[in-house]
Amino acid sequence: MKTFQVDENGYYGRFGGAYVPEILYRCVKNLQDNYLTVMQSEAFRREFDQLLRDYVGRPSPLYFARRLSERYGCRIYLKREDLNHTGAHKINNTIGQILIAQQMGKTRIIAETGAGQHGVATATVCALKNMRCIVYMGKTDVERQHTNVQKMKMLGAEVRPVTSGNMTLKDATNEAIRDWCCHPTDTHYIIGSTVGPHPYPDMVARLQSVISEEIRKQLQQQECRDYPDYLIACVGGGSNAAGTIYHYIDDRRVKIVLAEAGGKGVDSGLSAATIHLGEEGIIHGARTLVMQNEDGQIEEPYSISAGLDYPGIGPVHANLAAQKRATVLAVDDDEALYAAFELTRLEGIIPALESAHALGALPKMHFKPEDVVVLTVSGRGDKDIETYIKQMKNDENISL
Repeated sequence: MKTFQVDENGYYGRFGGAYVPEILYRCVKNLQDNYLTVMQSEAFRREFDQLLRDYVGRPSPLYFARRLSERYGCRIYLKREDLNHTGAHKINNTIGQILIAQQMGKTRIIAETGAGQHGVATATVCALKNMRCIVYMGKTDVERQHTNVQKMKMLGAEVRPVTSGNMTLKDATNEAIRDWCCHPTDTHYIIGSTVGPHPYPDMVARLQSVISEEIRKQLQQQECRDYPDYLIACVGGGSNAAGTIYHYIDDRRVKIVLAEAGGKGVDSGLSAATIHLGEEGIIHGARTLVMQNEDGQIEEPYSISAGLDYPGIGPVHANLAAQKRATVLAVDDDEALYAAFELTRLEGIIPALESAHALGALPKMHFKPEDVVVLTVSGRGDKDIETYIKQMKNDENISL
């Protein structure tokens, strides 16, 4: 029995559903009625698999991190999503959604982005499929992720800076939904994470599930068993985490560890630790955990990581936390930065700040020598290099 999977109405336990304005009802219902039919068709599977192999570069390696393993006293494998085309796991989802949009006759694509990786991945597949692309990005993120902004423009996308609210991911999502309301007929909204109204959380999780599908095969080859003792991933909206755990959710042999952005500290007022701080509410079309004040107004999140700077969480992860299926750890900015430099110095891999939060969970765990741990490096650190350079200038004698 699939205890933690989505039901026919788009709920994971009491989280999920589709809470949308009337003008979008037909669009969302059309997607609900068609996404599984398209995804399960032979034509979709053939092109999706071919593009993942020949365009994205899958399967991504499962790398045994010897020195990191020695540091933490277990066997740590890194799922190298950072080696995908465009530098993150996001391309798995955008490849799939552009094919679904194409099959449904859509000609215009919109997206939101925080760190810029989803925006770049969306712009990439729109260039590939010759579709118009508009990406909404908070002005704060435009400034701190300007390299990805230039990549999107080079790929032919129109990047629209958002100046409302905190000018980050939440606000970019708000504007993308407003756009969708104004262009419901010809537009497909490629949501970048396991958030939004049903069927998006399930659709994105299914498209990202290639990660755990590969982990099973790769572990069988390297460890002579197809499951780990621990799966660790960072979680903002939750797409790389959903992909990492998808085929293991109901396997109780596997412990799931989710690392969310603690910011300056969970109790500091500057945090994006939604599962720790959130209460049930509705955000961007789904019932989930939301950071909100006593009047139900959404609180502004904070994280050094643009991709984790979101006041909600995917309903799948809200349910896993509520059911005690996942252990959720808050990793603050300093812990994530330390973890990023640790991986770089020990293994020669510069991770994205988002992935650094997953790495920051390692010191908080207690492993046995025989434990097999798989940690997803969701993206590479090119986009965050200025943050890392600033850290090095502030602490020239970084010691690990």
